[in-house]
Amino acid sequence: MIIVHHLNNSRSQRILWMLEELGLAYEIVAHQRDATTRLAPEALKAVHPLGKSPVIVDAGLTIAESGAILEYLVAHYGEGRFAPAPSSPDWISYLQWLHFAEGSAMTPLLLALYVGRLGEAGKPLWPRIEAEIANHIGYIDQAVTGRDYLVGDSLTAADVQVAFVLEAASASGALKAYPNAETYLRALQARPAYQRALTRGGPYDLGGNRS
Repeated sequence: MIIVHHLNNSRSQRILWMLEELGLAYEIVAHQRDATTRLAPEALKAVHPLGKSPVIVDAGLTIAESGAILEYLVAHYGEGRFAPAPSSPDWISYLQWLHFAEGSAMTPLLLALYVGRLGEAGKPLWPRIEAEIANHIGYIDQAVTGRDYLVGDSLTAADVQVAFVLEAASASGALKAYPNAETYLRALQARPAYQRALTRGGPYDLGGNRS
């Protein structure tokens, strides 16, 4: 049985969604953010030294980082689904999108969250932060214009990764200027597996989160 250490309002929602798409049985160990700091509880450090979520435990393996977890799940349980074959011309595009989400796109959104708490002291940083958000969300918006998915004609783990970026952008109001990306996100959120993951994981609200 796969165990998911799930933190409310966090990236671990991606993992629940992927598990539902795969149709796998799993157990949730729920962790709650501190009501004041919004940080993950210290108890998560007993699971993984970083003390963050998501973390899964499967067949004696403890795996952290949402991108790595998605790659593991698709490779071990996907049976050819949710990723193009390495021999496919879509493979490199898939890898780039999968790692773009956390490697590039989340950085300016997190900066906006942190700098926003500085008030006037953070004002000089806003032009660069806003430009970077526009750069990354605009890139996604262009990529999904006239498309249902980022790669090929079916859902991949890359869509699951990038959807969280767009949810974070939506929570901050930054998605309103990108109708193609917003349409793409809403269609993903309407998937039955996504909805089942919400039911299993509990209330999901990215506003004001710190990890």
